[in-house]
Amino acid sequence: MQEATPKAHPAFQFIRSEAVPSLKLTVEEYEHIATGARHFHLSADNSENVFLVALRTVPQDSTGVAHILEHTALCGSERYPVRDPFFMMTRRSLNTFMNAFTSSDWTAYPFASVNRKDFGNLLEVYLDAVFFSRLDPLDFAQEGHRLEFAEPSDANSELLFKGVVYNEMKGAMSSVTSMLWHTLSKYLHPATTYHFNSGGEPDCIPNLTYEQLVHFYKTHYHPSNAIFMTYGDIPAVEHQTKFEELALSRFQRLDKQVSVPDEQRYYAPVRVEERYPLAEDENSGNKTHVVMAWLLGHSANLETAFTANLVSSVLLDNSACPLLQALETTELGNAPSPLCGLDDSQKELAFVCGLEGCAAKDVDAVEKLILDTLEQIAQNGIPQEDVEAALHQLELHQREIGGDSYPYGLQLIMNALTAATHRGDPVPMLNVDVALNTLRAAIQDPEFIKQQVRKLLLDNPHRVRLSLVPDSAIAARKEQAEKDRLAVIKAGLSDEEKKSIVERAAALLERQGRQDDESILPKVTLQDVPAAEPDLQADNQELPRSKRPLSSYDVGSNGLVYQQVVVEMPQLSERQLAALPYYTSCVSELGVGARSYLEVQRWQARVSGGMSAFSSIRSKVDDIHSTNQFLTFSGKALVRNHEALCELMDATLRDARFDEHGRVRELIAQMRAAREQSVTGSGHGLAMGAATAGLCAAAKLSFEQGGLEGIRRIKALHDDLKDDGKLAEFCETLAGIHQAIRQAPRRYLLVGEAEHQPRLQQNFSRWFDGDNLTSSRTPWDLAPVSESIRQGWLTNSQVNFCAKAYATVPMTHPDAAPLVVLGNVLRNGFLHRAIREQGGAYGGGAGQDNNSAAFRFYSYRDPRMEETLKDFDRAVDWVMTTDLSWQAVEEAILGVISGIDKPDSPAGRAKRMYHGDLHGRTLELRQEFRARLLATRQEDLRRVAAAYLAPEKANIAVISDHSRQDTVAALGLQIRKL
Repeated sequence: MQEATPKAHPAFQFIRSEAVPSLKLTVEEYEHIATGARHFHLSADNSENVFLVALRTVPQDSTGVAHILEHTALCGSERYPVRDPFFMMTRRSLNTFMNAFTSSDWTAYPFASVNRKDFGNLLEVYLDAVFFSRLDPLDFAQEGHRLEFAEPSDANSELLFKGVVYNEMKGAMSSVTSMLWHTLSKYLHPATTYHFNSGGEPDCIPNLTYEQLVHFYKTHYHPSNAIFMTYGDIPAVEHQTKFEELALSRFQRLDKQVSVPDEQRYYAPVRVEERYPLAEDENSGNKTHVVMAWLLGHSANLETAFTANLVSSVLLDNSACPLLQALETTELGNAPSPLCGLDDSQKELAFVCGLEGCAAKDVDAVEKLILDTLEQIAQNGIPQEDVEAALHQLELHQREIGGDSYPYGLQLIMNALTAATHRGDPVPMLNVDVALNTLRAAIQDPEFIKQQVRKLLLDNPHRVRLSLVPDSAIAARKEQAEKDRLAVIKAGLSDEEKKSIVERAAALLERQGRQDDESILPKVTLQDVPAAEPDLQADNQELPRSKRPLSSYDVGSNGLVYQQVVVEMPQLSERQLAALPYYTSCVSELGVGARSYLEVQRWQARVSGGMSAFSSIRSKVDDIHSTNQFLTFSGKALVRNHEALCELMDATLRDARFDEHGRVRELIAQMRAAREQSVTGSGHGLAMGAATAGLCAAAKLSFEQGGLEGIRRIKALHDDLKDDGKLAEFCETLAGIHQAIRQAPRRYLLVGEAEHQPRLQQNFSRWFDGDNLTSSRTPWDLAPVSESIRQGWLTNSQVNFCAKAYATVPMTHPDAAPLVVLGNVLRNGFLHRAIREQGGAYGGGAGQDNNSAAFRFYSYRDPRMEETLKDFDRAVDWVMTTDLSWQAVEEAILGVISGIDKPDSPAGRAKRMYHGDLHGRTLELRQEFRARLLATRQEDLRRVAAAYLAPEKANIAVISDHSRQDTVAALGLQIRKL
């Protein structure tokens, strides 16, 4: 029986629908008759509904026009002429996701919500913002760039560039990885939009004019250039009714079509060298990045895309793959480049591989290593079981239901968006079973991989080799060039132009301080908030023989099973505790028993979706100076491979080996590289971690293992392990940790679909119910901590990250809930305006961390330091002296509840609930905390601010650039260097 055609709004034409059984959804495609706008609806039985509208945006320079427009479009629209409707809606909503993205060839505005009223509210605001934005020149000055005097009212003071995007991109381009990618793209794409930095190069951003921004908006933000995508259980016709009423009925079809042409091809490989900044006092030896890249073909062509994915997988998926093995084991560099892999986000696919931590003299040798490895593969092929394993990974990735980082429906939409952007067919990008079956047949030919490696890579002349070489003089030259540019501009200003700059600064300040009428925006209220969070109950049993606890969760996991072995952490020596994060990172990457690490990597790829380990040492819910300590081994697999997963995990727990010293050295080098690259993207979290480290033992341990001190320590460790004797000692320490872990008491977690549970539990018992392990352990704890922290950490960064932390109370204390609400009130009412709009930082805020009993302020990619730290104090003064409205408190509570109720993936939710219970954060306790949140009132906020946020009690940490050492020291901070 043929399925009925889905109902469409009269303004839309139904084109087709296609069921995707592996994702349990149906894709429906429609076209808006008048404008040609496409609507793809992913119809699914999921109450978390997702909306996205994307515009094809194809900049022809690096002024950041598309990025600045994304920011400015959200600053007020025809129906909602308030200064900042986007940020206002973040606090008037129960959204599970709200954001806007600028990619290299599209700009997208997505949101998600499980509340239908809220979904409708957000849809009204988003459609008006995208298609009827006001684009106020003052918003362009605030969000994009402007000239302003250091003393805004004094034309004789220093002239500066300011702007949110300007500072955001200064921060982004402080990352060597970002610099590497954008430099590589410049040469890989000589003639198309990808040649440029769509986010904006800081040197180029000030060249963008307001008139150019408006022109770009008029030519790109039109329904004829738009793609609408929705997911969930709201029917397509309901969405289309809103689209038509709120926006589309006012437009006709555009004649012009925005598109990206195919890239002009090179006839021979290109080799280029560029420079990146390094601190003047840092050794430049072995700091060169060498990457090679190829353009392969259209990303919207399913056969091309999946063949390229398979080739990339067999080359780079794990350490047993030949190209990754060559990159990991060579003496030519410290670690594989973070760019290694296949990029499928643009019109044409790009394959990238390379090394970091090379000597400048070895660039040719790195290229030879890569090409010789590829030639060897093209001649000799790859073992058939390794090709099958790569295909297995593609299948597992396709089946897995995500949703832990952002909504599952949005993940699916993003998978389809590139094809839709380039007017290809997005449906096969979701319904990939046909492509998988085609590949499964193709790889039966032993020549297939050989031929593809030769065709796509070795015989492909559109190849770029980029060497990015450190230069300790570049940072100073760039800083001086900016000063010289501003001096020339200032010298050429007439008195009238100076007056205009002063007047604009005053007008912007007045606009930023104005109280808009928020009542014109739709909202939800506390009456729309569920009284309780959704529950998910475990089936708690004991294994028959050992009587060890087994918790099983029945969830819709689409044919996957997830399992964890949770070990009660034994007491470790000080040396072992310091090495614990290296143990958890290495243990699943090493050999097992008689198998080498290469054999184990192949084993994992054949039967599982990967294995990992992590430690969890958290403060108790009622005593911040006492901890719970666990270590978890985690794995996942397709249900058909569950017994093989059990065998793999059991063998790893029993017989992981730590005698492959060279492998351990490689892994530490890779960990160092990844940690060093994390600062510019996670600087605010690292600064907060440093400021919190003096408040409790768990926070200090986190700072030492995963924070700024952890980065400093892994750099020192990596240098030490160049000595074979110290390497052998370190491996003995790791083996000692494993010996203690394997004998400690355990409990188990099993997550899968109800119909598979009996067989899963039977498999589990067979493998894990026979060991004679310790049934109890000797209790231990970390030494209590209470220290004053005033630290300034120096690294390579054009922007700053600032943090303050105050000691407060744990989750069970009655004041914890008002403190959580206070964080949102301070962000919404004061910090967003002071730190972002007026200060020019990309972000800033405050919040209570119940795990460390700390209230923390932060700024992100911030041009300021001292004034930001003062703004943190002014925020406390503001809340103490302001007559807060109930609306401000209600909006803050809504934001907190929205975060608590944010949906996870089915398996992710089960794991989160299990580990919450493990650490004493039970459903009953969370429900008590929720009730306190909902009962918070204005007077509670002033009371807790007065009780805990005395400025003289604050711990302080900032991250800044080496060149600003004197400024940091002048703040009275202890200098630390990363």
